Amino acid sequence: MTKFLWLSHSSGGNLPPSLGVASALRKRGHEVVFATKPDTISRIRAEGFRAIGFSNAYTQVDNYPDMGPMTRVACSLTSPDVADEIKEIVATEMPDAIMVDAMFPAALDIAPSFGLPTSVFCHTFIWRQLDEWQGIMTKLGQLRAAAGFDPLPDMQTLWKAQTRMIVTSVEAFDDAPLPGWDHVTHVGPVLDNETPAQPIDLPWAADDPTPLVLVSYTTTELGAPEKVQTALDALGGVDAHVVMTTSMAIDPAALKIPENAHVVRYADHNAILAHAALCVTHGGHGTMMRAFKHGVPMVVIPGFPHDQAPNAALVEKMGVGIALPGDADAAALKEAAVRALGNPSFRQAAQEHAKVVSPLDGASAAAYIMERMVPETLPA
Repeated sequence: MTKFLWLSHSSGGNLPPSLGVASALRKRGHEVVFATKPDTISRIRAEGFRAIGFSNAYTQVDNYPDMGPMTRVACSLTSPDVADEIKEIVATEMPDAIMVDAMFPAALDIAPSFGLPTSVFCHTFIWRQLDEWQGIMTKLGQLRAAAGFDPLPDMQTLWKAQTRMIVTSVEAFDDAPLPGWDHVTHVGPVLDNETPAQPIDLPWAADDPTPLVLVSYTTTELGAPEKVQTALDALGGVDAHVVMTTSMAIDPAALKIPENAHVVRYADHNAILAHAALCVTHGGHGTMMRAFKHGVPMVVIPGFPHDQAPNAALVEKMGVGIALPGDADAAALKEAAVRALGNPSFRQAAQEHAKVVSPLDGASAAAYIMERMVPETLPA
């Protein structure tokens, strides 16, 4: 049995694929231990994994300039106290290999020093979003410098220093790779559900011919209830059944829900998309890939995460949906939804691209690569 230590950023969008890869490794007889900021420990433990919370995640937060919520994020990802705690965790846990999320500079910087195989995980496109990745990693470095700490290496140096780089996305949809990055492998999307996302009973008959629309917004954006209400107001005027999930960020009882909508905190999106005619999303990689997998057209209204605007542009470029600006109002969303539902070309294009995505099993492919990084512990 191999012991893997996952140094995790644990943001809303990258945790589910991390858990999916960890589950695939567990099925193969290996152990995965997560080390992460305290905020998401409960989500990891709910999936049956041991999780270590960084007690130093925010000890140096007062050194960082006030950037709202970004201040705590930058501290937990870049502070020297976190790097020192990682050294202690590695010494205690004695893993055989280390996995690091792509947007965790402090962990990426320290990981190669342990003399173990290391792999950096990118849970969205790499080549077509390299500028966006560079922008956010540069910003994190600037915030660390403003806090008075020694600078970290740049993004490309950090990523290239790892043994492998695993991209849980679709290579055919990414841009051409850059030279000198031979350690990068696309394994395909990881679309496992977390435990709360179970199949739900819908209030409509299974044979109801009315189009079904899934609204799946980014968890970090769900703290803005006006955006959620705008979507409900827009789709309330569309001839469709609407399912919206809000996670724990918004109480469905606080929303004005139209008669054609069913709002719940959690649901199995894969099960809904198997029967859906449209997905309305902020363009998070996971939801976008689920829609691709099931051949479902999209209307994308990007939020603030760095990959969502490029994802929206890709959806429109590939002919599988419509991209709207991030501040689109109810009228614009209604118009786009009606157009996407009424034009069969979007569905046809989505179903064609589903042929590329459906066969991919990113979790198993990633687990296979990780096993072979520690060949002496491969299962018999």
